[in-house]
Amino acid sequence: MNFRDLEYLIALEELKHFRKAAEKCFVSQPTLSGQIRKLEDELNIQLMERSSRKVIFTEAGLDIVAKAKTILLEAKSLKEIAKSYKEPMQGSLHIGLIPTVAPYLLPVIIPSIKKHFPELDLYLHENQTHKLLKQLEDGELDCLMLAVLPEMESFQKFALYDEPLELALAETHQWADKSSIDLHELHGERLLMLEDGHCLRDQAMGFCFTAGAIEDHSFKATSLETLRHMISADNGLTLLPQLAIPVNRHQAGVRYIPFNKPVPSRAVALLSRKNSVRKICFEQLAKLISETVEDKLKQYR
Repeated sequence: MNFRDLEYLIALEELKHFRKAAEKCFVSQPTLSGQIRKLEDELNIQLMERSSRKVIFTEAGLDIVAKAKTILLEAKSLKEIAKSYKEPMQGSLHIGLIPTVAPYLLPVIIPSIKKHFPELDLYLHENQTHKLLKQLEDGELDCLMLAVLPEMESFQKFALYDEPLELALAETHQWADKSSIDLHELHGERLLMLEDGHCLRDQAMGFCFTAGAIEDHSFKATSLETLRHMISADNGLTLLPQLAIPVNRHQAGVRYIPFNKPVPSRAVALLSRKNSVRKICFEQLAKLISETVEDKLKQYR
């Protein structure tokens, strides 16, 4: 038995398909199938039921997969422990980011990270919050950069920045010339929102519903850019995070209006596993990002 065999087993349990699992592990299907058979022989137990259509893991198989995940995570930690003490800001770092953060944060921070930590190799993964949290738990990612939600208490958090949300509307809208607006003025207005699964949707809805705004259920966007195009065509209003808007608050037929206090905002943080050995790396990275983004946000004031 070796670590590679455990990786094959975990991939098969996740995908329930030999060919797909083999592709994920970059081996041929016969190689993966043969190693799984050998693992069953070595353990002297049936790990799964096989058929032409699907793979069903036995109870014993599921227990062994769970233990295999722990073993691989601990093995990875052994290497990380040694490296974290010798070279905390070197080596590879797999970072997960949500779609409403990644396109707007990365151009701001990547140049600073490369300048201050040139030996740090970044691998960036974009996905929705619930998927990223699972990948972090499973050890597939080292840390996440996303908006903070209540269900994240089981993770270690390093504060990055608080980002104001601003009202986006068409330049032909009756409010387009306003320099600022009160949240309660949205009472009775219909707002466009992101589709389910985006944490920004829930956060924006919380502020808007408190103000008495109404969600326009006729359309749900898959991205902030889709929302932006809908707004430019004078199809409603929405809230966008500040880093996603131009500093002059005017772009391609869309105007952006800041809110008066209390300003709706979201807290963005770096999340890691609480037992991660790369705490020094995360602390230094969070400090640099916080300072870099603060300088950027000052341009909007």
